[in-house]
Amino acid sequence: MDVLVVLGPGLTADAALLTGQAETSAAALGVGVRVVRSDSTTATRAALAGHDGPSVVTPADRALMTNSATTVWYDLGATDPEPGVPHLQGRGVWGLDWAIRHAVHRLRHPVTERVAYGEHPEQWAELRAAGVDAPVAVLVHGGFWRSVWAADLMDALAIDLADRGWHAWNLEYRRPDRHGWPATIADVTAGVAAIQARHTGPVVVFGHSAGGQLALNLAADVPGLTLAVSLAGVIDLAEGFRRGLGGGAIRVALGGTPEELPEVYAAADPMARIPLKTPVLLVQGAGDDPDLVDANRVYAAASGARLLERPGDHFDVIAPQSAIWRATMAEVDQLLAR
Repeated sequence: MDVLVVLGPGLTADAALLTGQAETSAAALGVGVRVVRSDSTTATRAALAGHDGPSVVTPADRALMTNSATTVWYDLGATDPEPGVPHLQGRGVWGLDWAIRHAVHRLRHPVTERVAYGEHPEQWAELRAAGVDAPVAVLVHGGFWRSVWAADLMDALAIDLADRGWHAWNLEYRRPDRHGWPATIADVTAGVAAIQARHTGPVVVFGHSAGGQLALNLAADVPGLTLAVSLAGVIDLAEGFRRGLGGGAIRVALGGTPEELPEVYAAADPMARIPLKTPVLLVQGAGDDPDLVDANRVYAAASGARLLERPGDHFDVIAPQSAIWRATMAEVDQLLAR
């Protein structure tokens, strides 16, 4: 399988740098790559027509954008996402790596079903399905609650869980930087409820980074969950605000400071919601941001939750090939067997 990367008109980055990024990304996925330059919509259309594998076009050409099974559209700078189209944006040069991954995953391991749980274009969940009696995983992505990060972050875990015999639901939701904190909380709650209504087996929520905070909130607020797994979770909001975590991301997400919004922080901060009735597993890479390592240790000491801390960085915890993810699933299997 080869990935086609089309560098189209209006490109603002160095083509050689993007080509090197594409080659590195493709090699990590075990696929080939072909990078071509295009000076027009017509040339881009012709390049795509002559390729039957996964492809990425950057900048996104809105004259061609469709919900293609093979093409992901990527803009290096932040822009309005195109509804209903595999369109990533705002992650800079590194974002080309995520666009290539998304294109390959979509083709190699197609989504079984996409379900809308609301009317907004970002209110959906994608299923990669296993057997009839399979346990259910709900994946909640992170990205410091910013709209440039999306559910594609959890593609690889969804595929791995489906291969392990799970129903893996990858949940998208409105992020608070564009829609406000109440919309985010309402969406993840409604999304999980819609998934629960479709299944009778155990439901485990896996949340990464900012999604770890959302997973623990769900564990506090949504009845019937079996387990909440926080993967490098941002789970001490008041202290994270004081330390400026994520360049002030917590203040932007919640809409103010703990002093200005005490009730919002009390409801949102996992540290303020202890104890939880739903069991919690904390997973943390020892090579991650030391403030995240610290927060997870402090939360574990305060709550009695199981903390699995192993070598790894912030993204190793959502990398199926990593030792820390294999250890995570061994722990989850043991907890479900009890």
